[in-house]
Amino acid sequence: MHYNAKGNGREDQAFFECSTWHKRKGGCSGHYIREAALRQIVLRHIQAVTGCILFHENHFRRVMREQHEARSLEEIRSLRKQMERSEKWIAELKRLFMNMKIYEDNAAGRLSDARYEMLSTAYKTEQKQLEAEVMRIGEAIARQEQQAESLEQFIRRIKGRAMKIDHLDGTILQELIERIEVGAPDKSSGRRMQHIHIRYAGIGFIPIHELTEKETA
Repeated sequence: MHYNAKGNGREDQAFFECSTWHKRKGGCSGHYIREAALRQIVLRHIQAVTGCILFHENHFRRVMREQHEARSLEEIRSLRKQMERSEKWIAELKRLFMNMKIYEDNAAGRLSDARYEMLSTAYKTEQKQLEAEVMRIGEAIARQEQQAESLEQFIRRIKGRAMKIDHLDGTILQELIERIEVGAPDKSSGRRMQHIHIRYAGIGFIPIHELTEKETA
């Protein structure tokens, strides 16, 4: 989202607005959220997460592992299929290119230099794109498979603080938060409801409601 600090000269009126709408009016609903409100929501969420880790560490670890296992198995399966398709197409491209015998045709004068250059460039470009895609998929699979260690690292970061987080600053946000997504408001119930999705560094979304429910069950 795009940060707007104007607020008619009042610092407490600063807000974040949809970057799509900010750049291209009409591209989105133009939803926004006050900075003060977002700070309070994020702080409460972080406090709930840290509290669960500090006082119910094993419970937190179990819930997060269950969530990860349910999600990652399907994601890894899908990623491996994508990688297999890309690798097969790379091999097929090489086979097709070699069967075209453009090197021999160009050397023998049956294929012009311009045509040879065009075919060769097209092949190399697509091959590079596919190889980059295979690398990206491989990294995504590795991240999924390393999730267990990422969870332990996150728990250690929280425990290493050994103090209650009672305010937000740049260090805390950079250390703990990967991304915050603010949804458009829903007024269908008669009240303005807005979903905030907080992704934590290395472990993604943390289901606070599920943690709380299981914690008190």
